[in-house]
Amino acid sequence: MVCSRCRMAVTSELEKAGIAFLNVDLGEIELAGEPSLKQLDKFNTGLKHMGFELIDDKKTRIIEKIKTYIVKLIHYSEEGQKKTNLSDYLADKLHYEYTYLSNLFSEVEGTTIEKYFIAQRIEKVKELLVYDELSLSEIADKLGYSSPAYLSSQFKKITGLTPSHFKALKAHKRRNIEEL
Repeated sequence: MVCSRCRMAVTSELEKAGIAFLNVDLGEIELAGEPSLKQLDKFNTGLKHMGFELIDDKKTRIIEKIKTYIVKLIHYSEEGQKKTNLSDYLADKLHYEYTYLSNLFSEVEGTTIEKYFIAQRIEKVKELLVYDELSLSEIADKLGYSSPAYLSSQFKKITGLTPSHFKALKAHKRRNIEEL
């Protein structure tokens, strides 16, 4: 779960299932007590109807945390992505060596953390291009690209379009964060 609507939906399902909780955050729920199996089943069923699932495997939880921190960094942080070394950021947040996180992510997801990070950045670029409030130079600066030319090059490599062509089309649909 990576957006405020997701949190609201999960909160609603927790309440419907009668599960006491302290906090619902991106990718995590802090429970107030131990729910019954019946409550968990009802909650899990509600989540599945919305396209969510409970994660109880340690490796999967780590992968989801990696994704959540990358999404927060790219989509919900004003300055974070400009001044942050991704490997240091993830190692610091998750308290694991980056090598372990990288190998685990690649093993489970079949892609690298870096490729996932780039895909998230490109989706943010698409969002900013569609809003049409910032120039390409401002977008490059905001997202920590070394230059607008490098942003354009990476954008074209991922999407097959130049940013200006994408902006002109505007019919090219963006993908949901969850689909990346």
